[in-house]
Amino acid sequence: MTIGFIGLGNMATAIIGGMLKEQICEPKDIIGYARTEESRQRASLTFDIKIALDNMEVAEESDVLFLAIKPQMFDTVLPDIRDSVKENAIIVSIAAGKSIAYLENAFKPGTKIVRCMPNTPALVGEGCTGVSLNDDVNADDVKTVMNILNCFGKAELVSESMMDAVVAVSGSSPAYVFMFIEAMADGAVKAGLPRDKAYAFAAQTVLGSAKMVLETGKHPAELKDMVCSPGGTTIEAVKVLEEKGFRGAIEDAMEACVKRNRELGA
Repeated sequence: MTIGFIGLGNMATAIIGGMLKEQICEPKDIIGYARTEESRQRASLTFDIKIALDNMEVAEESDVLFLAIKPQMFDTVLPDIRDSVKENAIIVSIAAGKSIAYLENAFKPGTKIVRCMPNTPALVGEGCTGVSLNDDVNADDVKTVMNILNCFGKAELVSESMMDAVVAVSGSSPAYVFMFIEAMADGAVKAGLPRDKAYAFAAQTVLGSAKMVLETGKHPAELKDMVCSPGGTTIEAVKVLEEKGFRGAIEDAMEACVKRNRELGA
C-alpha cells in the first residue's frame, strides 16, 4: 500500500512521523509533494520518503491520498489531480471547512472520501482527530484509515454534522490551551517564580489534569470540586474566574470558531 501526501507541512510530517514510529509502513511506501523546495527537501532528509515530481504523480501512485494543504488551495489543486487518482483510492482531507459534499463534487463519482480534523498535538504523538466518511468507504477502508490516524494520538468517528464542533473543541483549541498556560505562567512569574519553571509547572499541570479527565471517568466538575477545599486558596481563584466570565469567554470563542468553520465551507 502506498500512502501519499499532497502538502508536506507540519500536520503531514506529524502523520508521517507517527506512521514510521508505529511501523505501520516503511519510508519506501510513502510519497509526497509540496509546493516549496524547502518542504520537499525537509521531508526527504527527515523521513527518506519518495518525493514526487508533482501532485499528479502523488495521486497516480497513492492508495491512500492525504490532502494536507490549506483550504484555499483546494480549488486550484483538486482539478489538477482529479483524473490522476487511482481507482479505489481513499482520499483523506485534513482541511478545515471543506465538506464531504465539496470533496465528492471535486472527484469522480464513487470516490472514497474521508474528512478529518487533526490538531497540532499530533506533532508530539498526542493528537485528537475527528473523522467522517462518505458512503463509498467500506469497513476495511475505515480500519486502514483509523490505523493511520491513531498512530499519532486518538481518532474518533463522528457524523459530519458534528465536524464544526470538532474543529472548535480539538482542531483550534490547542491555541486556547496555550494562551491559558501562558497566562498561568505570567501569573506565577508575577508572584516570583522564574519563567522557565513557571511554564514547566503550568504545562505539566494541564497535562496531568487532562489525563485525570481521560483516565478517571469523573466529570470535570467533580474533579474541580476535589481541588476546592472549603475556605481554601483554590475556591478563591475559581470565584475570580467566574466573576471574570471565564466559562462564557471560552464558550463564545468556541461559537466564533464554529461560525468561521461554516463560512470556510460555504
